Amino acid sequence: MKGDVYYGKGIRELEGEYSDLYDLVSDINSTVWNGKVLDYKTQKLIAIGIAASRADARATKKQIRSAIEVLGITKDEIVDVLRVVLLTSGMPAFSKSLQILNSVVEAIEEEREDKA
Repeated sequence: MKGDVYYGKGIRELEGEYSDLYDLVSDINSTVWNGKVLDYKTQKLIAIGIAASRADARATKKQIRSAIEVLGITKDEIVDVLRVVLLTSGMPAFSKSLQILNSVVEAIEEEREDKA
């Protein structure tokens, strides 16, 4: 789980032709998500809060999706993070992030139903 690397397509494409850059990004990833004091789940919830507070739809969606799929983080746990976003970043960031959360949860549920 923690050893896996979750990048966008651009970083994955570096692996073959520019392996030095890929290794650099992999090392940064390992250093950041090391869990020395905070566990990976807590770090992921912080990442969701940061992306959401910036109203970065793409990053928020990616963070939420991986949190649910990889770590089993619940919708309620993410809503608790978004409450802090509401307090610190205001209604627009909160509302946008809540919409993203709902769309991700819905998409995951549909994907699970299709597999069943």
